Amino acid sequence: MLAERLVAHANEEGIDLVGPDGFLTRITKSVFEVALEVEMTDHLGYEPHDPSGRGSGNSRNGTTKKTVHANVGPVTIDVPRDRAGGFSPQIVPKHARRLEGFDESILSLHAEGLSTGEIGAHRFDVYGAEVSKDTISRITGAVNQEVAEWQQRPLDRLYPIIYIDAIVMKIRDGAVANRPVYVVLGMNMEGERDVLGLWVGNGGEGSKYWTTVLSELKNRGVDDVLIVCCDGLTGLPEAINSIWPRANVQTLVVLKSQCFLGI
Repeated sequence: MLAERLVAHANEEGIDLVGPDGFLTRITKSVFEVALEVEMTDHLGYEPHDPSGRGSGNSRNGTTKKTVHANVGPVTIDVPRDRAGGFSPQIVPKHARRLEGFDESILSLHAEGLSTGEIGAHRFDVYGAEVSKDTISRITGAVNQEVAEWQQRPLDRLYPIIYIDAIVMKIRDGAVANRPVYVVLGMNMEGERDVLGLWVGNGGEGSKYWTTVLSELKNRGVDDVLIVCCDGLTGLPEAINSIWPRANVQTLVVLKSQCFLGI
């Protein structure tokens, strides 16, 4: 499965994708909660804090924490409640604790660009329940906004080490094809690792492509990097030297599921 392959690759590269603070776990949690909030809005008939909800006879009533188990492990989410107690979500059904395959569906939605038409075509497979196209559209719009905010969030000024590597994934762009998804992982001054961003390529990337990617990181606050650990991708070392002239470019070597820096 796609999610399992991604997790296996992350383990080899030392990237935290699973676990309480893992990248995939956070995406799964975010999508669950956004989808549930949209379902609650559909249930009540008005948006959060909308004055039209006053005197409607029902309203939001906080959240309840619930842990569900996906392929990549447990994910703790906040499930919204209504005062009348009639909210029955379809995305995360009541009493459901195991939702296998949902993490792969989330990756699929992101990889396919969260197209409403494409999601609508297999919405039952994705959600395990019939969900209206309007609800899907609202969910994908909300998730798109969160993904954009994550991709544009400010970063630290200095990273001692940045890793750049690729994961090959099947992506639908007219037709389904294998495409490289470049992962940029930063290690901060406290030794904590964070995925700084994801970029989809076509396999023919060069210096111009990498200059654009690294310039985006610099514009988000990364002024300096001590070591950039990467494969010898065409044009990448030159782009690194252009954006961070003092950075030491070293070759990424994978051995026994650990990352080493070698020459």
